[in-house]
Amino acid sequence: MTKDSELPRLAVIILTYNEERHIARALASVAGIASETIVIDSFSTDRTVELARANGAVVLQNKFVNQAKQFQWALDNASISATWIMRLDADEVIEADLAARIGDELPRLGEDVVGVNLKRKHIFLGRWIRHGGRYPLVLLRIWRRGHGRVEDRWMDEHIVVWGGRTITFDGGFADHNLNDLTHFTEKHNRYATREAIEVISSRTGLRGEAATSVDKPGSRQAAFKRWIKERLYNRIPYQISAPSYFLYRVIFQLGFLDGKQGLVYHVLQGLWYRFLVGAKVTELETAVGHINDRSELRAELRRLTGLDL
Repeated sequence: MTKDSELPRLAVIILTYNEERHIARALASVAGIASETIVIDSFSTDRTVELARANGAVVLQNKFVNQAKQFQWALDNASISATWIMRLDADEVIEADLAARIGDELPRLGEDVVGVNLKRKHIFLGRWIRHGGRYPLVLLRIWRRGHGRVEDRWMDEHIVVWGGRTITFDGGFADHNLNDLTHFTEKHNRYATREAIEVISSRTGLRGEAATSVDKPGSRQAAFKRWIKERLYNRIPYQISAPSYFLYRVIFQLGFLDGKQGLVYHVLQGLWYRFLVGAKVTELETAVGHINDRSELRAELRRLTGLDL
């Protein structure tokens, strides 16, 4: 058993907006391993801030633009003294076996290790989605302070690390959102707009002002998936790519084994969402196709989407 003196100096950062259903659970899951817990709230209107403070977190508030900018704001403005930093979403949970491993092994890692990948599982309508390429999702979520930053992207942003190697911890790490399907579809509709902006920004060179092609996520799996999406998937008409991807997930990646809940998930996340992203890209490109000036293009995309570009 790890002694208190051997516990890692670990700061856990959680972004929130109206997360009163999840925040206490998330904080409880890291209570035994976090030396600092910091909640960056986007001016919630529910009890999120109250519950976060009641569970020992330091709460800072900042206007939300997107996940990447909000998290980088946390890194730039929060008072962090810990050696290690963890990114945790409000609806995620670090399970007991992984918490024990972090507590035991993180303090013993050599200076050559700058990042730790975790294997995330997705719980949907109460069921663990094990198939369809959804487990494990290997994500870099812990990194040595001073050796990592967040990519400046509108969607699918990852942690980029430098100065050493990354390793992977086994153990329970769950994305388990307790909200209903209305919340799921509304959230993914917003995600689709952000991803469409990311695609258009990449195609038009807008993203080049803030991020470059050398950005690589710490997770090799995440980097490979991004390469497939940007070099292959996004170049195929969405009317073909989205249904093809869905069939690949359900048949070849055995998504049909995930039962009734899995069917709902794979249809919504693997077909409807991907189709919606493609349709929004086409809609926005049609609307701005005549604009060559970057500042005018950004202004028109801002007007069309309501996003602060």
